[in-house]
Amino acid sequence: MRILVTGGAGFIGSNYVRRLIDGSLEGASHVTVLDKLTYAGTLTNLNSVPRDSYRFVQGDICDQGLISELVRKHDAIINFAAESHVDRSITNPGAFVETNIRGTQVILDEVKQSEGKRFVQISTDEVYGTIKEGSWIEDYPLLPNSPYSASKASADLLTRSYYKTFGLNVSITRCSNNYGPHQFPEKVIPLFVTNLIDSKKVPLYGDGLNARDWLHVDDHCRGIHAVVKKGRAGEIYNIGGGQELSNKELTHTILCEFGKGEESIEYVPDRPGHDFRYSVNIEKISGELGYAPRVNFEEGIRKTIDWYRNNESWWRPLKAI
Repeated sequence: MRILVTGGAGFIGSNYVRRLIDGSLEGASHVTVLDKLTYAGTLTNLNSVPRDSYRFVQGDICDQGLISELVRKHDAIINFAAESHVDRSITNPGAFVETNIRGTQVILDEVKQSEGKRFVQISTDEVYGTIKEGSWIEDYPLLPNSPYSASKASADLLTRSYYKTFGLNVSITRCSNNYGPHQFPEKVIPLFVTNLIDSKKVPLYGDGLNARDWLHVDDHCRGIHAVVKKGRAGEIYNIGGGQELSNKELTHTILCEFGKGEESIEYVPDRPGHDFRYSVNIEKISGELGYAPRVNFEEGIRKTIDWYRNNESWWRPLKAI
């Protein structure tokens, strides 16, 4: 299978590429990485991958001519490319509309022009909004609360419409919060870890009671690949990690690894539209595709912290952006 990975130099996309190349995820005969290389996409994420084992193309998913050329040459297109940081979406929503909605539409149009292509849209549980108790199933109403999540929900609806209208072989995945190596240091776990490495305080929104389900990036990529290979056309699959923590619990877990306590927390005003709780039901992907998270959170977070400790040369230049 010839696979095009858009956004393949970002956090999750690069992990997917590394696993395709090292054989952890089977079935790829050829891999092409397309990435615009904006602030959160860097080829250093692929330094461990032999350069002759994949093709790299620098470009924008909104470039229809480029996308047309690439889609024709591949069997499957996995769309990781996205603006993804909620805080940035509040200050600059237009960039999120352009990449997350228009970019997805450009790819879908080119998939429509080529027969037999497989397209998987990588989305987020944030499209559901917030849930006080229980967990979302895939047909739960979409109630996004930030420009970021609204743009991803729009892309999901576009993707579904191309299945319904044109019969495209598309699926959508919606993941819970990811963590692991190579995550851009503006995200909460690497931000806190790198701050503590530098003996700085960690900024915790509000009272810290907002809750998230945590998913190791390796588990996420295994779930995605199961959908690529065996997921049904027109279907949505939630991918979760099975480890729910309040932001305050997460903070203390990280602080404990550094031998720090409450004195290292700086409470900051909550951000606008901050969702209180996310939780995805993974019975569908588990029952249909055999997915289950494998990475224990305690072990995963410890290894993630160790990776940032041992890779300052990777994150320090990025943190200065």
